[in-house]
Amino acid sequence: MQRNYWPTTKWQAVDPTSLKMDPEKLSELEPVIKSEYSNINGIVVVRNGYIAYERYYNGCGPDNTHHVTSVTKSIISALIGIAIDARYIKNVDQKVLDFFPEYVPDAANRQKREITIRHLLTMTAPYPFEDWHEPLDKMCMQPDWVKYTLDMLGQQGNIGTFKYSTAGVHLLSAIITRSIGKSARKFANERLFKPIGMKEIPDYEMKSFGFEDLFGNNVKGWVKDPNSNSTGGWGLTLNPRDMARFGFLYLNRGNWDNNQIISGTWIDESTAMNLNNYGYLWWLREEDGASAYLALGDGGNVICCIPEKNLVVAIASEFIMNPRDRWTLIKEHIIPAVID
Repeated sequence: MQRNYWPTTKWQAVDPTSLKMDPEKLSELEPVIKSEYSNINGIVVVRNGYIAYERYYNGCGPDNTHHVTSVTKSIISALIGIAIDARYIKNVDQKVLDFFPEYVPDAANRQKREITIRHLLTMTAPYPFEDWHEPLDKMCMQPDWVKYTLDMLGQQGNIGTFKYSTAGVHLLSAIITRSIGKSARKFANERLFKPIGMKEIPDYEMKSFGFEDLFGNNVKGWVKDPNSNSTGGWGLTLNPRDMARFGFLYLNRGNWDNNQIISGTWIDESTAMNLNNYGYLWWLREEDGASAYLALGDGGNVICCIPEKNLVVAIASEFIMNPRDRWTLIKEHIIPAVID
C-alpha cells in the first residue's frame, strides 16, 4: 500500500471519524480502563497508520518507558528473522547446538541434538519443568544462564509438544549474539529500532542481579545476563508509541517507507494460525471473525495487530498479578469502534 507519510519521526493523530472509527465508542474506553484496567499506564490505538486514540494514566506520558515483560519475545522473533534474511543464521531448522560448539551434551541425550531454532520459536522444545511452572528465578541465580538452559533443554517430554519457556527464548538471544557478534540490544538498535524511528535502547551496566534489577523497578534499557547476553524472554523497556511502531511494521509485512526491514515471508510464517495458537513468539487469536496476532507480556503489556481492520493496539502496564485480559478490552471496546 502506497503511503504519503510514515511515523518514523513522529506519529500523526487525526480525528477518528476520518479513520472510520466511531469517536463515541472510543470515548467509552476511558471509564472502562479507569474502573477495570487501572494498571494500564498508556494506550495507543493506530488505524490506517494514524493515531485514532491515545491516553496515559498513573502519572505517565508518551515518553515514559515501561518494562514490557514478554513482549520482548516478539522482538527477539523479529531479530531472528532479520538475522536469517542477512544470512547470519541459515534457517529455522538449524540445530541449537550448532551455535554452542563448546557445549558437550550427555551422549545418552539424543533429543537435545535434534532441537532447532524453530522449536524455540514455537515453544515446542522439551524441558523438565511442568508447563507454566518454569523456575526462572533458578536460572537468574546461575553464573551462566546459557549453560543452565542448555542443560535443561531436551529433558523429559517430546519435541513438538507446546511448553512455554522464557529460558528457551534466552537461548535465541544468545544465538543472535553468537552468530552476529553483537548483543540482541545492539543488533535491534541498528537493524530494527533505528530504521523505523523507535528510540535507541541504551546499554546500562547491571550492577546486581536481584529481583528488582531483573524484573522490577530497577529495569531500564534492556536487561542482560552475567555474560552480557540481552535477556531473550523479558527485560526490554519501551514506550507505547514505539510499541505501536513495531506493530505497524508487522502490519505492513516488514516494509517501512520502501525499506524491507523484515521479510514479508518471515512475518507470514510468524503469524500463521496453528493448533497451538502460537506462531514464532506471537500469540494468535481468531474470534468472531477477527483474526489477530499479539505480543503479550505479563501484567498486561500488549501489541495487538489486526490486519483485516488495519489496526494496531499498544498497551503498556504497571506489573500486577492476574490483570484483566487485554483481549477482552480490545474485543469489546476497540474492534466495535471500527466502522467497516
